[in-house]
Amino acid sequence: MSGIEVNRAGEMQAFVEVLERGSFAAAARALGMTPSAISKLIARLEARLGATLVHRSTRRLQPTAEGRQFHQASVRVLADMDEAERGVCAGAAPRGRVRINTSLAFATHLLLPLVPRLIERHPGLELDLSLTDRVVDLIDARADIAIRWGELPDSDLVARRL
Repeated sequence: MSGIEVNRAGEMQAFVEVLERGSFAAAARALGMTPSAISKLIARLEARLGATLVHRSTRRLQPTAEGRQFHQASVRVLADMDEAERGVCAGAAPRGRVRINTSLAFATHLLLPLVPRLIERHPGLELDLSLTDRVVDLIDARADIAIRWGELPDSDLVARRL
């Protein structure tokens, strides 16, 4: 490789989103792009690597062995990049999107009254509230924080008493 590859991280992020969300359209929505832009990023990535990473059909995407390997490596690289940026910004005010999943009752009585003060203190935060009384799959919901009370059903979730 010669020169600077300007958008390698963008290609990795697009590829990770495609595999984790299961479609080009879902990845495009998550990244605020069009499906054709995502498709072009993946095609450029595959051309640069000289490998097919995903088998495409009209009904589903199936990662190749190289695609699974590249996905695992990409997740690590992107996490390392996030960690490096957090290290530089450690003294900076919190910023970015925080996805909170909780019940309507908890949000109404306890959480929502606190939101204006939180946003005033940390204007760089963007809160994405998902309010439902049913238990949801937190991975599918992409929740950063989930607040529930009561018996924890058998699961792989980690609970902390507040």
